[in-house]
Amino acid sequence: QVQLVESGGGLVQAGGSLRVSCAVSGRSFSSYGMGWFRQAPGKEREFVAGMSRNGVFRIYADSVKERFTISRDNAKTTVYLQMNNLKPEDTAVYYCAAHQGPGIHNTENYFGPWGQGTQVTVSS
Repeated sequence: QVQLVESGGGLVQAGGSLRVSCAVSGRSFSSYGMGWFRQAPGKEREFVAGMSRNGVFRIYADSVKERFTISRDNAKTTVYLQMNNLKPEDTAVYYCAAHQGPGIHNTENYFGPWGQGTQVTVSS
């Protein structure tokens, strides 16, 4: 089992950029596909981005395509979400999560464990 800790959230103006990180501890990081989800106040948690365990395949929610980029550094056992051209509607708590095995997923039921989340606030 791995443990996930997010960091890098904060307050940024609309149009700005931010990179959030997810440090993964435990065994066999390279055997896990990874994903980012977010939850805005009063809304359900939603998928943002996902990456296969080999780093070859990536998928994004339509709302963040061309603005967000997911990446991973297996040597540092860390996953990143680079967020550019941020909008107020991107304000949410951002969570990273892991899933074992091959493939790439965008639904919560494939993922576990989860990190505790990091707050991203975009001001207008």
